[in-house]
Amino acid sequence: MLNYIWLGLIIVAVVLGGINGKIEDVTKAAIDSAGNSVTLAIGLIGVMALWLGIMKIAEESGLMNLVARAIAPVMRRLFPEVPAGHPAMGSMMMNIAANMLGLSNAATPLGLKAMEDLEKLNPAPGIATNSMCMFLTINTAGVQLIPASMISLMASAGSKDPTAIIGTAFAATFIALVSGVTLAKLLEGMRIFAVDRQAQKGGQA
Repeated sequence: MLNYIWLGLIIVAVVLGGINGKIEDVTKAAIDSAGNSVTLAIGLIGVMALWLGIMKIAEESGLMNLVARAIAPVMRRLFPEVPAGHPAMGSMMMNIAANMLGLSNAATPLGLKAMEDLEKLNPAPGIATNSMCMFLTINTAGVQLIPASMISLMASAGSKDPTAIIGTAFAATFIALVSGVTLAKLLEGMRIFAVDRQAQKGGQA
């Protein structure tokens, strides 16, 4: 879908540029933007390497496990359908801990593994359970104690204080998390969704 959107934007830009007699400006802007993207990417390499190294140290030192244990009581309240010793719970906790520490590369496979484990508990395969929706909500909110990617972008752009984003990023993602979890809990308690799930389950049987 995104490919079609980008294709549409390119076509509109070219058409409007031709109509207004500024097709050369459109071409020049495209080339300049491509060059700027390469410069930005090269500038990000060093900063990202630094932050990923720091985060790797945090992972190896057990900090991720410490965060996972700290959020375990909350996880049991948010995911009552998932047994405490089930692999899905461990995968979800590690994914959330990795996201909080800015380890997005490590968080992605953990998130996929968590969804696979949650599907094993699904009484109606192919239909998202309450636990799946809740995990997706938490993952999308992406609460981060250290927003390494944003810090890297700001540093590569020449920001004098790239770490200034930490406080506001945490506040914004925390508010998004609370709002998302609250809404997910309200929706999962509505009868209309339970009825729809049962009907779809019966149809698949």
